[in-house]
Amino acid sequence: MATEKPVTPTEEQLEILEYNFCKVNKHPDPTTLCLIAAETGLSEEQTLKWFKQRLAEWRKSEGLPSESGSVRD
Repeated sequence: MATEKPVTPTEEQLEILEYNFCKVNKHPDPTTLCLIAAETGLSEEQTLKWFKQRLAEWRKSEGLPSESGSVRD
């Protein structure tokens, strides 16, 4: 199985991703993730990776550990 090349989302894709991250859910379930991926045109893997990276950035900006522990955000 070939690994996917890293993809830089377009400005429009980033707007969709950011909207979903900030307004909908920082932890999308598999169904929501699939819908976001379909809306952006990215693969589910790329979308999940973006969410994980964005969550780590958000947690760092909030002064939280980069990995979630027992406290949910």
